[in-house]
Amino acid sequence: MTFGAAAVEAMEGRKSKVQSWYLDMTMVRQYWGSERLYHHTAPINMVYGLHEALRIVLEEGLEARWARHAKHHRALKAGLEEMGIRYLADPEHQLPMLNAVAAPEGVEEGAVRKRLLEEFGIEVGGGLGEFKGKAWRIGLMGESATERHVTTVLSALKEILA
Repeated sequence: MTFGAAAVEAMEGRKSKVQSWYLDMTMVRQYWGSERLYHHTAPINMVYGLHEALRIVLEEGLEARWARHAKHHRALKAGLEEMGIRYLADPEHQLPMLNAVAAPEGVEEGAVRKRLLEEFGIEVGGGLGEFKGKAWRIGLMGESATERHVTTVLSALKEILA
């Protein structure tokens, strides 16, 4: 592993501790440095998982992957808006991979998420901070950014909200 000068400068200039012990590159740099500070036994299954995920991304191609995520985001957005479900972020700040939407007025969002999980096997995140109890976070990441997944979540929501 190598780090460019800008990456080293960014690591050395951190103002807060890295939250992820596994990917704490400041400790990894020290492990490979002159003092040989012990970092950890590498989580080999995580390394293999990362390798496989990157292999899949390269196989598909970045441009094709971005286009696929954008296409399925647009389909999900159209279906949700058709149900009267609005996005929380301004259109220029929306991410195809994470769709944060307002739970419809009068709907107990936690009960809907519970039914999605128990009856359909679909896990949707709840709102955080000021949006707790008021929003859903629907992920379309990686292999779940498909027409089948979008259709399934839209159908399940329609059934639950009917």
